[in-house]
Amino acid sequence: MSDRNVSHLTKNTIALILAGGRGARLKDMTDWRAKPAVPFGGKFRIIDFPLSNCMNSGIRKIGILTQYKAHSLILHIQQGWGFLRGEFGEYVELFPAQQRHDIDSWYKGTADAVFQNIDILRTRQPEHILVLPGDHIYKMDYGAMIADHVKKNADLTIGCIEVSLKEATAFGVMDVDDNRRVRAFVEKPANPPVMPGRTDTALASMGIYVFNADFLYEQLIKDADTKGSSHDFGRDIIPSVIDKYLVNAYPFLDLQTGGQSYWRDVGTIDAYWSANMELIGVNPELNLYDKTWPIWTYQEQTPPAKFVFDDEDRRGLAVDSMVSGGSVISGATVRHSLLFSNVRVNSFTTVQDSIVLPDTTIGRHCRITKAIIEKGCEVPEGTVIGENRAEDEKKYHVSPSGVVLVTSDMLGQKLHYVR
Repeated sequence: MSDRNVSHLTKNTIALILAGGRGARLKDMTDWRAKPAVPFGGKFRIIDFPLSNCMNSGIRKIGILTQYKAHSLILHIQQGWGFLRGEFGEYVELFPAQQRHDIDSWYKGTADAVFQNIDILRTRQPEHILVLPGDHIYKMDYGAMIADHVKKNADLTIGCIEVSLKEATAFGVMDVDDNRRVRAFVEKPANPPVMPGRTDTALASMGIYVFNADFLYEQLIKDADTKGSSHDFGRDIIPSVIDKYLVNAYPFLDLQTGGQSYWRDVGTIDAYWSANMELIGVNPELNLYDKTWPIWTYQEQTPPAKFVFDDEDRRGLAVDSMVSGGSVISGATVRHSLLFSNVRVNSFTTVQDSIVLPDTTIGRHCRITKAIIEKGCEVPEGTVIGENRAEDEKKYHVSPSGVVLVTSDMLGQKLHYVR
């Protein structure tokens, strides 16, 4: 399909980003913000990745469906994503839960969240609707997926990744034929169906869907009227349409190598820490320096990072690390760590294998290892974290793999503010 035809398809597509979930597996990191608003990668928020994918794919009509503790997310969208031109039919709009169809409840599930905004969608008259999760880290050309959807004459196309059979038990998994037509869809199966011609690999749903608009409206209305439905795309909508309609699987593969493209679910403390740590590597799979596919975000105006003091016992340095603007490493050592903006690390302190979120101050003579220090923390002088699990568990949250999450509440600072 020509670039011109793909451009026509993306121009007539509305993307809906599901951003209403708390993300409880991230523990205290989502006490005061929704999961898509969690900072990631030194200067971004998680939701910046699907939003940037839309921009880079030529999709400029975007709705963000919010619900749980959305103020931080709303503020970020208002500050960083207000550059589109309404006179050209471009927008990033917030669709908060408004009890539009049921005055007794908020969004009941992923499908219900879209259904409750069906009147808005109909007035926009899109040809296709792209449904996206707002809580994954990846770079993807949605235009290619929509073009494949049209080429296959599908009613619904599901974006999918290749995973091992062990990993597949945690996903919605598709059974497909040789033409990628979905024959069955099962949530978190004990015995996942394998891909055609493979013995150890399954196709797992990314939670990314392309619908023909009229087909989606029809299915949403039907689902809303179905007693006992959980009103979820994976549990209800997809299984109900597989036999009667053409449901297509779209593998998310690297166009150059043919292998699996980068995709991360950062829904647990361990997964979040690992994905951030990957970025520090010499050649990380996720290339944030790719000028052909930039990740956009709200950019706070900060001075350059600064490293001060050069004495034998008091030298400001960072090795194998990423340090964002506004940060000051004052006679401290930072190794294999990721520091967000406006972080201050004071003298005689060592930070290693750690993630430090914005506006944090770490006092003198501290030793911080394999930790996530939340936004706005003031770590007291002499604090030791990450060396004694039993002691850490008395004060902080410690993940199964030993990552120590530290928040201002855990430090007794009771810092409740928009983050």
